[in-house]
Amino acid sequence: MSYYDNSGHVHRSQSYAGSYAGPTSLHHSSSHSHHTSRSYQYQPAPPAGADPQLWQWFAAVDTDKSGALSVTELQNALVNGNWSKFDLDTVKMLVNMFDVNRTGTIGFAEFASLWKYIAEWQRVFKHFDRDHSGSIEGRELAEALRSFGYNLTPALLSLVERKYASGAVSPYGPPPGITFDRFVRSCVTVKTLTEAFQRVDTDNDGWAQLSYEEFMKITLLAP
Repeated sequence: MSYYDNSGHVHRSQSYAGSYAGPTSLHHSSSHSHHTSRSYQYQPAPPAGADPQLWQWFAAVDTDKSGALSVTELQNALVNGNWSKFDLDTVKMLVNMFDVNRTGTIGFAEFASLWKYIAEWQRVFKHFDRDHSGSIEGRELAEALRSFGYNLTPALLSLVERKYASGAVSPYGPPPGITFDRFVRSCVTVKTLTEAFQRVDTDNDGWAQLSYEEFMKITLLAP
C-alpha cells in the first residue's frame, strides 16, 4: 500500500513492490535531438556526483542551455501514458513545490528531487489504477483518497472527479478518467485544503467559522 505523509511525499510499504516506468516519461523528438547535435550548442558540465542518465535527460530538455528548466521546458519534458503533455497548472504546481531558491525555474538538483517525487507517485497511480486503463475513475479515486486518510462524501468525490477529469464532462454520464498529472494535482489539492481547514478547526469537530479573508487565503493558496 502507498500513502503520503504530511510533507506531501509518497511512501510505499514493503507489501507493494515493483517499479513502474509509466505513465510519465521524458519526451523529446528525434528531430530536436538531431538539430541540437548539428548546432553544437554549449553543454554545461554535470554536477559532481550527478546521476548520468538523469543529467542526460535534464540536458536534453534544457533547450536554451541555461542550466535550469522553465515551466515550458518542463511541460515539454513530461508526458502521460497516452503521450499527452502534463497539464500546465500541474507543471506550475510542481515548479512551485520544488523551486527551492524561488527563481521560477528548476535547476538540476531540484529536478532530481522532482523526478524522485514523480516516480513515487507513479507507483501510487499504478496501484490504484485497478483496471489498467491509464486513468483513475470514481471508485479508484475514492479508494486512493481513503488510503491517504481523506473520507470525502460522495458529493465531494464527484466534484473532485469532475474538476480534474482529463476531458470534457457530460451531464449525461460519468466524467472521463483522471490522467496521472491531474491525479497528482487533485491529491495535493485535497491535502492542502484539508490541512488549511484543520488549522482553523481547532476543536476537530469538522466545523469552523471563517472570515472572508481566511476563506480567500485557503482557496487562493490551494494548488
